[in-house]
Amino acid sequence: MKKANQLRSIEIIRDFTKNAAGSVLIKWGDTWVLCTASVEEKVPPFLKDTGRGWVTAEYAMLPSATGGGRKDRDIKKLKLDARSAEIQRLVGRALRAAVDMSLLGERQITIDCDVLQADGGTRCASITGGMVALEIAVEKLMEKGVVEKNPIVHRVAAVSVGVCDGVPTLDLDYIHDSKAEVDLNVVMTDDGRFVELQGCAEHNPFTADHLADMLALAKKGLRKIFKLQA
Repeated sequence: MKKANQLRSIEIIRDFTKNAAGSVLIKWGDTWVLCTASVEEKVPPFLKDTGRGWVTAEYAMLPSATGGGRKDRDIKKLKLDARSAEIQRLVGRALRAAVDMSLLGERQITIDCDVLQADGGTRCASITGGMVALEIAVEKLMEKGVVEKNPIVHRVAAVSVGVCDGVPTLDLDYIHDSKAEVDLNVVMTDDGRFVELQGCAEHNPFTADHLADMLALAKKGLRKIFKLQA
């Protein structure tokens, strides 16, 4: 069993699929997410004729990804469920923070994050693995001469932290997440700046000292994660 200040084991397998512009399988403990990047020579209408590109994301879970029985695919309901919509917007925002859109040119890169198996932290795994898939896609664009200068200005990654039984805890799996008194997701750049913080107290409000402890733990974990991405 991992200690409160430890990460679960993380493995990032690049070029996991053949046809995507960039792909990785990220195994984060028992959470496995397939992240693929697709490049399109077009942008959303609001960016047309601006010379700027766009990065976006889509997120979905396989019907049997969790241990709670089969989850219907969103297509069956003809709409994306609220949780998936919220997560894919987060992933898109996080990855856009890594890119200078003026250097990408008028093209869109979509990162598809498909959860094969879930045990907590799927959004953090999607951002972390999606970043690597994005880098692989950009590498290929540069090799082809389609993009002249690398539009990726820094890496982003994410990790969860929380307070479990009064103890600040890094990298919550499902068991920790389900009983955590505080749950916080931290998205950060590799130069130490925050992209987004998502957190709440499940029962009692938390103190500034607890927040400082959780952020320190997150930074410690993210330093290791950035090395894995590299």
